[in-house]
This record gives sequence, structure tokens and C-alpha cells, in this order.
Amino acid sequence: MRTWSRKNSLGGVKIRSEMDAREASVLRSLVSSVLSLLQDRAASAPQDDLAELTGLRTGNSTAPTDATLARLLPDFLKPDAAGGEEATPGANVNGALRSLHEPEIIDAKLAAGSVILQTVPAEGGKVVLTPEQADAWLAGLNDVRLALGSTLQIDADTPDELDPDDPRAPHLDVYHWLTWMQDSLVQVLVP
Repeated sequence: MRTWSRKNSLGGVKIRSEMDAREASVLRSLVSSVLSLLQDRAASAPQDDLAELTGLRTGNSTAPTDATLARLLPDFLKPDAAGGEEATPGANVNGALRSLHEPEIIDAKLAAGSVILQTVPAEGGKVVLTPEQADAWLAGLNDVRLALGSTLQIDADTPDELDPDDPRAPHLDVYHWLTWMQDSLVQVLVP
């Protein structure tokens, strides 16, 4: 992939890059996997009679048990460090907030990932984005990085390179590529 560039044209600002077929295939596969996880989570939301009457959508009130989904859809409030969440007066606050806001959060993540799938050429080639599409790419790339980082158990102590015998080594290269792609896009979007 080439670094992103910014071009002013008669039709407005365009953000451009180019991907080869392998890069496009990897990116499309990763984005599709994240979207599938999110769609499954949305489909698992309980049906609420009040929501059906009022038209307000509600989501799951419990945090995901899957580590990748938990990273994509974290709790709104952290538990009280001294005694755990049960010790706080608003022990059910996370569940209520999650139930109210998770559908919208998932919708936004699905929309961002869909923009990537719609704008990256399936066989590789030029990628041309509007600034709004570039913003969606940033959000979608971030979600893919969070999901991959969670799967690979990347944390602050993870070295930049792993032993070649480590099964995570090739995937860490993909994680670094996504990081570079996201950083390059941020650099172009910031005037």
C-alpha cells in the first residue's frame, strides 16, 4: 500500500492511496470478520415489548463474554477500584447504558466497516475517498486493530517483533500494517 495523499479537485478534497490485490483481500477479510461479530452481537439482543411499543431499540444489558467483542464494546464505567462494581451505588449503570446505547454504537461500527468494504477495490487498485469516507476508514481500521490486538493479546509489553516460531508473528505484521495505514491516513487528514 502506498501512503495516503490529499488532493484538491473540482469535486472537493480527495484522499488517495493504492493497494495490491493481497492487501485488499486481507483488509476485506478482516473487516468482514469484525462486521460479522458485531452483527451476531446485535442479533443476540433480547426483544423488548416496551421497545416494540415505543420504537426505541434496546441492546444487550450484559457485557460480551467474547474478549474481542468486549474490546470493541467496553463498559461505559470502570468498576470501583477499591471494591469492584458491586460496591458502587450504580451497580447496574453499565447494563442500563449498554442496553440504551449499544445498538447505536454497533450501527456506527457497521457503517464504518461497510464504507471500507465499498471503497477498497476487491482486486486491489486505487482507493479514492472523500473526507467523510476517510473518517469512516479511521473508525473501521481502529475497530479491526482492536479486534486483532485482542485476538493476539497485544499489550504494552508486546515487543515490536516476535520470535518467528511464535504463531502470532505473521499476524503481528498485519497489526503493524494496519497501524501504519491508520497513522498515514491521520497524517493526511490533519492539515
